[in-house]
Amino acid sequence: MINILDCTLRDGGYINSFDFGKKCIRDIVRKLTESRIEIIECGFLKSGEFDENKSLFGSVSMIEQFIDDPSVNNMYVAMIAYGDIPIEEVEPCNHRSVTGIRLTFHEAEIDEAFEYAGKLIEKGYKVFIQPVGTATYTDRALLNLIEKVNNIDPFAFYLVDTLGTMYKNDLLRMFYLVDNNLKPGIKVGFHSHNNLQLSFSNAQELILMNAKRDIIIDSSVFGMGRGAGNLCTELITQYINENIEDKYELIPILEIMDEWIMPIRRKFDWGYSAPYYIAAVNDCHPNYASALINRQTLCIRDINTIIRMIPDSKKHLFDKKLINELYIEYQSQNVDDTEVIKEIAQLCKDRKVLILAPGRSIIAYKEEIDQFIAENNPVIFAINYIPQQYRYDKIFMGNLKRFRSLDDAVSKINDKLICTSNISSGADICTVNYTSYLNDNEAISDNSGLMIINVLKRAGVNSLVLAGYDGFDDTVTKNYFDEKMITGLDYDRLNITNKAIIDYFAKAKKTLDIRFLTPTIYDLEVKNEKL
Repeated sequence: MINILDCTLRDGGYINSFDFGKKCIRDIVRKLTESRIEIIECGFLKSGEFDENKSLFGSVSMIEQFIDDPSVNNMYVAMIAYGDIPIEEVEPCNHRSVTGIRLTFHEAEIDEAFEYAGKLIEKGYKVFIQPVGTATYTDRALLNLIEKVNNIDPFAFYLVDTLGTMYKNDLLRMFYLVDNNLKPGIKVGFHSHNNLQLSFSNAQELILMNAKRDIIIDSSVFGMGRGAGNLCTELITQYINENIEDKYELIPILEIMDEWIMPIRRKFDWGYSAPYYIAAVNDCHPNYASALINRQTLCIRDINTIIRMIPDSKKHLFDKKLINELYIEYQSQNVDDTEVIKEIAQLCKDRKVLILAPGRSIIAYKEEIDQFIAENNPVIFAINYIPQQYRYDKIFMGNLKRFRSLDDAVSKINDKLICTSNISSGADICTVNYTSYLNDNEAISDNSGLMIINVLKRAGVNSLVLAGYDGFDDTVTKNYFDEKMITGLDYDRLNITNKAIIDYFAKAKKTLDIRFLTPTIYDLEVKNEKL
């Protein structure tokens, strides 16, 4: 028998920090029930979580409010990442809330996790054993794990393609190994990620095997999930209806997509992409790709190079510190910029300094900017673009991706360029040392709009006028005056970046006279005054 487990509220929660909203959570659970999805995952159980708007729950009893009528035809489950909630905080199963617990753990946590699983079974739960990244286990390690699984006799055991790298032959070989050694009554589940666009085809392969053992296939509505996302619930249910058995109601699933998931999709990004492909073919955790994408400074060639720098021993488990270090290492090409700083200091001596960032306000407030330029004759620095509307003295390039997008235009403005040393710009271009002007906060460490301020501060400039520093809006089309500069950062990342920049300016204003010529969210006392 084939069963579908929908994990939209759990795996999909990585996209929006699990903040679906109470009404949305309730409606998704209700509509998945109406669609006759056999197993519905409501979210994570995690100690200390008590926000009813999030699919993170501090107790089993918190989930009861989202389940209208526990049905014999549907099973409701939650996931526990081993270590996230003490066993004492998990109430005994009362059949009014979730009746199943999915327990996920890393290979180094096997013994402790199985002791925990045994206690969950004693509390009356159907336990799903879901090791992280079973695709990376050796055959011997997998057989040893199966032996432990047989000893506790859980409800299900999972094959998990965390890295999204399993082809048909990999999946079938591993399934046969599990099927031939696992106790007959234990169901086998399959949780895949879509880095190589293989989730749907692999699910079909499992279905076509006609195995005697019950199979559980994980999916989420519209494939909502971290990185490249997951198998789409609407696709796999339609496939089963057409080819195996007509048992799912598709309209409620499509209503979830239309009413709830598509609005989220307009704010957040997930799905197949070149960086996630690169992570997969290099057998790396997809979060490495996410971390580099979020930098918004790298071309695909650079992302590929950095991912290939990750040691084999670090590929399968995401190490945020490591990828940040590799990023800085890749970007770093130390240069002595003493003479360049002296030139900048001389250029700015006894003059006002205006910095033009690429926010939309440099178009909307052109009259005000023109007036300031006419009245003050400032030294003008532009950031990562060539202004067409204004004169400029220098263009500061700290973003490798933006620099490469200039193409042939670079040769025409060599004498006006100031590049950070991570950019291969040529000997005749002024270069400042990349690592000297980084910020401490990882979210904005090499933000070009802040690095130029650090450069000017080093040159002795203590008074700055800023335009186009609008701040990041969750409607990404509002973030730049030029649509070619629009990036796909998700809502959470934008908020983190905005907060970090606000903090930067709060500190910078203690030593610098910084004034904003155009509206911005970065000045807590925005005054549209005449400068």
